[in-house]
Amino acid sequence: MLDRKQKLLLKKIVSLFSVVRGYNIPIIILAQYLSAIFILAPDKGTLSILLDLDLFLLVFASSITIASGYIINNFYDSQKDLINRPNKSMLDRLVSQATKLRVYFTLNFVVALLALFVSFKVFLFFSAYIFLIWIYSHKIKKYTVIGNLTATLMAVIPFFAITLHYYYSLTFEEIIDNKSHFAVIFAHAAFLSLLILIREMIKDLENIKGDLVSAYQTIPVRYGEMLSKKIITALTILTIFPVYILIDVYDVGYMDIYFYVAMIMLIFFLSYLWKSNSKGNYLVLHNLLKFLIVSGVFCIVLIDPSVLWNGKRWLMQV
Repeated sequence: MLDRKQKLLLKKIVSLFSVVRGYNIPIIILAQYLSAIFILAPDKGTLSILLDLDLFLLVFASSITIASGYIINNFYDSQKDLINRPNKSMLDRLVSQATKLRVYFTLNFVVALLALFVSFKVFLFFSAYIFLIWIYSHKIKKYTVIGNLTATLMAVIPFFAITLHYYYSLTFEEIIDNKSHFAVIFAHAAFLSLLILIREMIKDLENIKGDLVSAYQTIPVRYGEMLSKKIITALTILTIFPVYILIDVYDVGYMDIYFYVAMIMLIFFLSYLWKSNSKGNYLVLHNLLKFLIVSGVFCIVLIDPSVLWNGKRWLMQV
């Protein structure tokens, strides 16, 4: 049996895990590696990608940066979360604000060391990323539109870092020669960015009460839920274009199954959106988008399932 101090320590560990959203970190790591293997550098070979030390450091640094970002976001949103997420807020408050800040600075220091190990340019890149997350949490997220766009940008920056890792040395002529490959990368990025942006706007509808109290100038707060729904509808319709590119113009293997299912789910999403008028309704839509994003990560392997089969065969031989 655990004594009182051990129980309190365990509760604080669970609380800190909740603050950094530790359940998201493995998904982020998996998404970056699968993107590298199947989308960004399919010609490199799976084993060479997995054994790439610089890539490992980039992925690790990105994950830690995101975890520290969750901490500073939680720090500034503590009052708003009491209204929007009372149960989670109570759990998160088991760790003091001072402890959160200490962990935040420690994680950022680790990121700086990892980045310096790769190169000074990577150090500057992550320094800018950390600063962007801080200024977003402190100021930008309170402003109409720019807050949503910045949140979307921050979510895709880790994938941009991996793209630079593989392509920063290419000449303009080489980029033109490989324009079809970059079109596929751009289409994947556009679809993901649109889903994330739509999710951010759904979160604004979901959290409207806390945003009103905290004077956040989100679209539903300033212009009403109706305009917000119209913008979300327009963004959802825009997802058709990257999906069309990926299904009909270029070959994404069996992942086209995912995109067909995603389109059906987004039709349901729009239908339910216009019937929604409560926090519970918007939470359903939020979870639907989260499912689409997370399932999209796992479905990346459908681009070329033979990679998994060959990997399994290699492991059995070893």
